[in-house]
Amino acid sequence: MRKGKVMATRKSTKESKFKRGKKKTSLLSLNGEKMRDIFLPAAFDHEFRPDLIRLSVTAIRANRRQPYGPKRDAGMCHAVSTWGKGRGVARVQRLTQGRNAAESPPNVGGRRAHPPKPEKIWHKKMNRKQRTKAKLSALAATSNKDLILARGHKMGDGLSFPVVFSNQLEKVSRTRALADALTSIGLWSDVVRAKDGTHIRAGKGKMRDRKYKKPRSILIVVGDDVPVLKAGRNLSGVDVTPVTRLNAEMLAPGGDPGRLTIFTQNAIQHMGGW
Repeated sequence: MRKGKVMATRKSTKESKFKRGKKKTSLLSLNGEKMRDIFLPAAFDHEFRPDLIRLSVTAIRANRRQPYGPKRDAGMCHAVSTWGKGRGVARVQRLTQGRNAAESPPNVGGRRAHPPKPEKIWHKKMNRKQRTKAKLSALAATSNKDLILARGHKMGDGLSFPVVFSNQLEKVSRTRALADALTSIGLWSDVVRAKDGTHIRAGKGKMRDRKYKKPRSILIVVGDDVPVLKAGRNLSGVDVTPVTRLNAEMLAPGGDPGRLTIFTQNAIQHMGGW
């Protein structure tokens, strides 16, 4: 029991230690006014590695895939026989109660020659250090304005990146209040971009419960389970996540780094131990 208490104390001390980096940014109030300049954690000084970011996002997406495939005897449930040779027709399997060919892959209505296999392993392995470096590299890319503009995000002038709000943002429980906060710093235009860019998907995905494609907009990173998690759900393209669930795919959707990201003070404080 005593050993458990000692371990808990050590863990809390380690998490509270803030590793200050070289970069600075502005701390904004809920009205968009600059309060003061703050130092960012050392995690934002990490080396930019687009190769690791792409590798990590590919692995995350692959590990989320669900195995799929046809039934084992799909396309083979027919009463068939072959006519043999000497009748001037192809020697394929034909329905016993007719003359139509069945079951063979080249025939109309026949089985697939090489269907997807349910036993195929989609999982991709990745080293833990590589995964951590990819997340930190994608995190550092959120402070690079050139990378953010290259992703197509729209924003106002005079912002310092990354955008950091005070902890008042975490207490916002209404979508309208969150929209007003984004408007005050000129980021509402990016939400409009995501809404206007929503379009119907091309291909058969329309029949598989994913009819629409929506561009990614702002990512809001908060310290813990707070009311703003629900307030941001109804904004087009906006994602709100606790800092403990942050990964490379959230910071760089599709493997392209430089997502427009908003952090709160609590989230920045938590990253100080990374």
